[in-house]
Amino acid sequence: MKRNAPVLLAAAAALTLSACGGGSLTGDESTSDAGGASGLTTLSVGIMPIVDTAPIWLGKEQGFFEAEGLDLDIQTTTGGAAAVPGVVSGDFDFAFGNVVSVMVANDKGLDIELVSNGNSTTGDTSSDFGAVVVPAGSDIQTAADLAGKTVSVNNLSNIGDTTIRKLVENAGGDQESIKFVEVAFPDAPAAIESGQVDAAWILDPFLTQTVENGARVIAYNFAETHPSLDISGYFTTSAYIQENPETVEKFTRAMKKSLEYAQENPDAVREIVGTYTKIDEEMRAKMVLPAFHADFDREGLTILGEAAASYGTLSKAPDLDAMLPAQD
Repeated sequence: MKRNAPVLLAAAAALTLSACGGGSLTGDESTSDAGGASGLTTLSVGIMPIVDTAPIWLGKEQGFFEAEGLDLDIQTTTGGAAAVPGVVSGDFDFAFGNVVSVMVANDKGLDIELVSNGNSTTGDTSSDFGAVVVPAGSDIQTAADLAGKTVSVNNLSNIGDTTIRKLVENAGGDQESIKFVEVAFPDAPAAIESGQVDAAWILDPFLTQTVENGARVIAYNFAETHPSLDISGYFTTSAYIQENPETVEKFTRAMKKSLEYAQENPDAVREIVGTYTKIDEEMRAKMVLPAFHADFDREGLTILGEAAASYGTLSKAPDLDAMLPAQD
């Protein structure tokens, strides 16, 4: 297979492909094995142990992948710094990351394609799993008020600051005047309380904890960017797709069943999240879950990609036809 091209690997190593969970990645190496247990094809999938990836865990538990003749070797990671190079080198057959990171990978010349959706906004502008929060006594009331302020995101030049800039611009504010700083989600509440930042972008379960401690939501940046905005997905290289079309089709079918099952069974999502994260039962019951859509919403991704290009995260708007799977 042609997945170890030096130029591509070098470029990939320079990327930080993060889902919204953030952090660095120290994943174990693994390769696919055509002769896996009970004759199943073993696939190595690099994912982060966060709420967003609940569907793939549920799909494995429910036997959706086994029904397709696949045995998933899930390699949990603490972030995404090696996700793209892991896929390019063949350590992972598939990996999980947010959609802007995949756009950035392609913008840097890597032939990376999404094969399955991961998670999406709820579309509810009054309750989503990600939001921009401020201290209770802050004079910031709307997205437009973020102009000239310091705002934390978990990764710079990615989906967080792109969607926040979009909201500020839509509200008539000066998005160029915002100072974004990188703060991990677990550290964001303290950054707000200490005055290190004026506002912070946070995802659940940290969002729920922060609001309970007195912070105030001023914008749900995903839902307000587009009501069906897709946040993440599972990807591989174009070469892998060309060389293993049947395997990719099987993985995609199983993921669609997994996403549909997760969307229809929120209690099962909350339960399985407790098996691979340290989120306690009380918080799992309270936190807002993302939506899990079987198909990508191209309108939302078009808006997101054009915004990322206009703010300099991408050199040009992404070619979604090349990046996304064909849909009926």
